[in-house]
Amino acid sequence: MMEWQGEGVLLSVRRHGESAAIIEVLTEGQGRHAGLVRGGGGRRLAPILQPGAQLALGWRARLADHLGNFTVEPLQARAGIMSDRLALAGLGAVTALAQTALAERQPFPALYRQTVALLDAMEAGAPAWPAHYIDWELALLAELGFGLELESCALTGAAEGLAWVSPKSGRAVAGGAGADWADRLLTLPPFLRADAGAAPITAADLADGMRLSGHFLNARLMPALGKTLPPARERLAHLILRL
Repeated sequence: MMEWQGEGVLLSVRRHGESAAIIEVLTEGQGRHAGLVRGGGGRRLAPILQPGAQLALGWRARLADHLGNFTVEPLQARAGIMSDRLALAGLGAVTALAQTALAERQPFPALYRQTVALLDAMEAGAPAWPAHYIDWELALLAELGFGLELESCALTGAAEGLAWVSPKSGRAVAGGAGADWADRLLTLPPFLRADAGAAPITAADLADGMRLSGHFLNARLMPALGKTLPPARERLAHLILRL
């Protein structure tokens, strides 16, 4: 008999039969993991099994490659996200991208911890959570081998004055060095620079950040996976671009 216990973020739920449900969760030690919850579609558990919820989990199966069964207990509902249109779109983008991009049962501990912190910021209504979301997308790219190099200029090696990113190499370019190619470069928003400091993050900065990470999700990650960017991410981008 195979089993483990831990906690995780609920990514998705689908009914199975009359009263059961199959859920997918993101955990620190087990990665993205699916399992059957008996009674998961019933009156007692259905309100608990909402995407974004933090759950205490026990998983058990006869063999490691079986779907297995989950026992679940609520730790944090994050219900506050549901009353905020933008945060709800952010939650949808996080869960959809995690399901699309992360291989089953492959742990990404740092990304898991960043996911929990991001969802907590959404739940708390933290004004900066959209910037944290963009950081999360860049972390997802890095974990899967498609990280950007934003520490220094690809042309001069300078670590200051970075203003652009090459859409081909994913490397930063200083403002002066890249001026002649500005129309072919992606804007690097100030909050993603190492020397960003505590300057306010504007709506334009967030829009530039979404375009930056979205370009590399579309141009690098999704083709490598043989998939397309989930609509939930496009919905969030649309809302942020309208801020």
